[in-house]
Amino acid sequence: MIKISELDKSFDGVSALSDLNLHIKNGSIYGLIGENGSGKTTLIKHLIGVLKPDSGSITINGDPIENNIKLKERMGYIPDDLYFFSSYNLKESARFYASVYSNWNMERYEKMLSQFKLDEKRKLSKFSKGMQKQAAFILTMSTMPDYLILDEPIDGLDPIIRKLVWKYVVEDVSERKMTVLVSSHNLREMEGICDSIGILNKGKMKLERDLDELKSDIHKIQVAFKTKVENPYQGLNVLYKESRGSVDLLIIQNRKDVVESIINEQNPVLFDLLPLSLEEIFIYELGGKDHEIQSILF
Repeated sequence: MIKISELDKSFDGVSALSDLNLHIKNGSIYGLIGENGSGKTTLIKHLIGVLKPDSGSITINGDPIENNIKLKERMGYIPDDLYFFSSYNLKESARFYASVYSNWNMERYEKMLSQFKLDEKRKLSKFSKGMQKQAAFILTMSTMPDYLILDEPIDGLDPIIRKLVWKYVVEDVSERKMTVLVSSHNLREMEGICDSIGILNKGKMKLERDLDELKSDIHKIQVAFKTKVENPYQGLNVLYKESRGSVDLLIIQNRKDVVESIINEQNPVLFDLLPLSLEEIFIYELGGKDHEIQSILF
């Protein structure tokens, strides 16, 4: 398990991360989401050992990450802002990676090179941003990491390449029990691959849950009654409510069967219940009760 406990970090007296806790189960894909400036990249830099916390701890299966070379050798990291040796082509970069990582897999490298259709003799500095991201993915995945950290991994990639990227990630999680943290603004794709989600807001972990559990007990509903019912939502955890004429629009946090049971007891003439998407949950959690934000949900 990757575990961050009570992490604090400030720069020039300004808090970047505060009392932050994070838990990633082995062999799972964890999605880290948040607004720009929420602290996602700062958190990732702590996780890979580039930054040291002011206080708190970061461990992987109980071992501290700080100054742990053996542990870092088992980690793969693809940042949003890529860096390559300017004079290297992909073949020379592969040779360098092979000299650093003891688990380097040349067979995988050659297979991925063929699938992604990159010219390994062309300088990486001459690649487009999308091609550079593909090259970074090929190199990183060929090290056979046990822990993979991805910061905006599909930014700039076309749909076919994105599917190929996620195929490799999901297969390694399934077959090798690789553990993944991915930070991305593409919430629709995150929803399709992540096991759990952490929402970061202003340097604090606002919410951390298994995705299936999160989606199963937060719902948006539309309800209308033939005659006005006094307190029809008693017993439900109503997070948000507004009325549009005779129709009530609500966000409710309860199990689906509990919601259906309580509402149906009131004999509604209209009752629609839907789970929120990850995008909608993100908007709600960070938008609070702002009317303009909430109106997007309905």
